[in-house]
Amino acid sequence: MSEAITVARPYALAAFDEARKNNELKSWSDVLQSAVNAVENVQVRALITSPRVARSQLQGLMLSLCGGDKLSKSTANFIKLLVEAQRLILLPEIAAIFEVMRAEAEKSVDVVVTSAFDLNDTQKQKITAAMKKRLGREIRLNCETDQKLLGGIVIRAGDKVIDGSARTHLSELANALA
Repeated sequence: MSEAITVARPYALAAFDEARKNNELKSWSDVLQSAVNAVENVQVRALITSPRVARSQLQGLMLSLCGGDKLSKSTANFIKLLVEAQRLILLPEIAAIFEVMRAEAEKSVDVVVTSAFDLNDTQKQKITAAMKKRLGREIRLNCETDQKLLGGIVIRAGDKVIDGSARTHLSELANALA
C-alpha cells in the first residue's frame, strides 16, 4: 500500500498542479472519480491487467468511461499518460492524494457523521456550523446511519474523531464498573 502511494504521489501532484493552473479542481476531481469507478469495475480491471489488450484500445475505453468528448485536453492527456505508463491501477491512490490537496487548497474538509438514525436538516446545519467553527474550514458533510450506535453520533473529519455514541458511553461505563 505505501509503495502504491509513493508511486502515485508524483502523478497526483502533476494532476493537481495542472488543475490548479487552469482553475479546474472540481472538473479534475470528477474525472478522477470517474476513472476510479472504472478501474474498480471487475471487467475493466481484467482488461487493464491483460497483456492482450493494446494500449490504444485501453486509452479509448478509459477516455470514453471518463467522459469522452467532454474531457478537457489536459484531463484526456493525463488518462492517456496513465495508460502508457501502465499506472491505471494506481488511480484510487492518485485520486485520494488529489482530493487531500484539493481540500487543503479550498480550505475545506470532508466530515462524515454517523448516527443511529437519519439526521434532519436542522441537525445537519448545526453540525456543519459547529465543525466549521471548530476546524476553521468549509465543511462538506456526508451523513451515514448505523443502528449499532444505539444513539448519539460519531463525527470523523480527517484524522479527528468525535465519538458521542451511546454504544461508546455504555462500553466506557462497563469498563469503569468492571
